[in-house]
Amino acid sequence: MRMNKRILVFGMTTAFAASLLGGCGTSTSNTSSVKSSVTSNAVAFNNTTLTGTVTKVDGSTITLSLASSMGGMMGGVPQGGGQMPSGNGNAPGNTPADNNTSSDNSTDSKDQQTPPDKPDGDSQDSNNQQTPPDKPDGHNTTDTQNTDTSDSNTTAESNDSQTPPDLPSGEALSGTDSDNSTTFTLTISDESVLEDITLDDITEGTTLTITFGDDNSITSIAKSESNSNAPGGMGGGSTTVDTGTGATTITSDTEDSNATYASSSQDENALRVEGSVSYTGDNLTIKKSGDTSNTENSDFYGLNAGFLTLDGANTTLSNSTITTDAQGANGIFVYGEGSSVDVSNTTITTSADNSGGIDVTGGASIKANNLNIETSGNSSAAIRSDRGGGTLDVSNGTYTTNGTGSPAVYCTADISVSNATLQANASEGVVIEGQNSVTLTDCDVTGNMQGTYQGDENENLHTIMIYQSMSGDAEEGEANLSITGGSITGENGDLIYSTNTSSVVNLEDVDLTLANDTLLRIEGNDGSRGWGTSGSNGADMSLFATKQTLTGKIIVDEISSLTLTMSDNSSFEGSINENQEGGTVAVSLDDSSTWTLTGDSYVTSFEGSMDNVNLNGYTLYVDGVAQSK
Repeated sequence: MRMNKRILVFGMTTAFAASLLGGCGTSTSNTSSVKSSVTSNAVAFNNTTLTGTVTKVDGSTITLSLASSMGGMMGGVPQGGGQMPSGNGNAPGNTPADNNTSSDNSTDSKDQQTPPDKPDGDSQDSNNQQTPPDKPDGHNTTDTQNTDTSDSNTTAESNDSQTPPDLPSGEALSGTDSDNSTTFTLTISDESVLEDITLDDITEGTTLTITFGDDNSITSIAKSESNSNAPGGMGGGSTTVDTGTGATTITSDTEDSNATYASSSQDENALRVEGSVSYTGDNLTIKKSGDTSNTENSDFYGLNAGFLTLDGANTTLSNSTITTDAQGANGIFVYGEGSSVDVSNTTITTSADNSGGIDVTGGASIKANNLNIETSGNSSAAIRSDRGGGTLDVSNGTYTTNGTGSPAVYCTADISVSNATLQANASEGVVIEGQNSVTLTDCDVTGNMQGTYQGDENENLHTIMIYQSMSGDAEEGEANLSITGGSITGENGDLIYSTNTSSVVNLEDVDLTLANDTLLRIEGNDGSRGWGTSGSNGADMSLFATKQTLTGKIIVDEISSLTLTMSDNSSFEGSINENQEGGTVAVSLDDSSTWTLTGDSYVTSFEGSMDNVNLNGYTLYVDGVAQSK
């Protein structure tokens, strides 16, 4: 039986701390009560669920970031005096629908990671198709003050330089959103409240969902997918632009060379260029340490990046080295319409989570040539885009990722890559979300996706993924994937997977190597990660094969469809829906293309000559009718 560990939660204006202590105090009905001398600013979380990304782990003490706001739960303390209620406070009101306390990821973690669901807690932002809001004048600055209490088990931490007034007796916190990040600290001394995880599973970047029952008792702590857990750190969430500050900020036209720029401070870029200026840098060394306070703002706006270009600035960078060793520290980040970077012959190395190589958001652009990028953290795509998209034009170079949820390419923009090596050692090779496009020309792509979110057996392993997360970060519509020449190598799972979206895929003269026997899987998902609603979240794909050799199984479920068109001496050796999955499949062969069956196959329509079909001892059913030569 799971024990409910009672917890008293103490809040300040923008931060609060809690302790979860088994066997402390008086035990009644399998619930332990925690006593404390802290008597101000109590926060009631009766029957509430919070989601946050772990920013620090110290033994059994966990610190989480609850994004930039909590939808009124932490948005301000009611004025007036008063003491902490002796019993329960009133439960807070419902969190606004557009509030997101998770994350990407990733765990951010934009899971971190995963692709979301976008991860749990993603925003269903109805304004997602609009240009992100302008950066506010000035930058957020926050002083931190730690207040020790006489209770050695509980610490109240405040980001406010002034102690807020006491909460009136018997009232729960309420108010407007806070623009500052909110932290939540708890100490777990009894793992019975952990669901399907252990303390060892909780690391920096992990996203946890904490469920409160009555009387502020925590009933469960579960690992959940955050925005940054999506591949590359994708996710919905904060809509307040926070780009932080810069250790060095360029605000006028500048030519620069042989310089070193560094930052070890939280939320600070080592080098940033902003405003309608031009900057040229050659042979620069850029170093960044010091974690972000908010992975979403790092994913969306370049908070804490090594090198940030924004507000219409145009940057040219060459022969340089960028190294980051901090969470949420992307290498090169470009944010906003009119902002651009042209970078060449540069090495970018990132080692922590939510730290991609080159990133565009908000309609910005990057042109990159001959880069050597390697990322080691989770949710850290080498080439990536996020909310608001933009364009990336990449040629030559090597782009390697080593973390989970870290494809070589994560696309919510228009991305073109040519003559490059794209290697994902623990993730998909390429992910496209929503109405966006990836064009690969003479590239060698390798994917080796390692496991799924929380080991979900219903989730697919694959090398290329095309999907719609419904997080609001990518406009809904038809995705486009075009691959000419080069190779695609799958080292685990299916080669191509699509769910909850429509797409057009063009393959021409690409060397395909499958990890298993499935070439293409088009199907719905269980909806647990926010990728549409189960039963109506299938996918539709038009696949054009030109001068292309295809092998393996094609699977299309009953809520999905495929149009396969083969031309210019293309060949397919494989089966389609050999287990009668029931999807709508139309196949067209021109006079120069062939299909050799490796199993009974079921299609809705067939256009072409049966002379070009080698039944190979199997049966081809077209609209339920067996075909013969």
